[in-house]
Amino acid sequence: MEEIVTQLEMTAADQLNPAPPVDGVTLRAVEASPLIRDLHVRIGTPYRWPSAERTGDDWARWLAEPHRRYRLVEYRGVVAGAADFEPQAGDDVEITTFGLLPEFVGKGLGGYALTLVVAAAWTVPGARRVWLHTSTLDHPNALPNYLRRGFRGFTRSA
Repeated sequence: MEEIVTQLEMTAADQLNPAPPVDGVTLRAVEASPLIRDLHVRIGTPYRWPSAERTGDDWARWLAEPHRRYRLVEYRGVVAGAADFEPQAGDDVEITTFGLLPEFVGKGLGGYALTLVVAAAWTVPGARRVWLHTSTLDHPNALPNYLRRGFRGFTRSA
């Protein structure tokens, strides 16, 4: 199967269409740590995320990025997923990771978890656009969830 990548963006915070709250789902800020690597591997391996196959040196560079902000998605106090986002040039904020651990997929947590992550990304000072990408290798509910939350496709200029 050929991978098709879709770029998605929001250009205003009020474009976020929040999912209904899910009792027990929270977002917690954390520092860069080996836990982030473990979560990427556990979440991303089924979807062939490149981060699931990074080398130790690649991870060292990823975790050393001083502006990247890491979040844990928790469900009733247990880590259920991970997200991170990074301020970029032009007042953009890229959501570089969002996903749930396999044992939490299909339990109705993803929409609200994404709502919390997008809302957090919009708190970056000066943010004028929040964007991310997904692909046909991701979970089949990923793209529909992004679209329901208010993301719209865009074409990346060269």
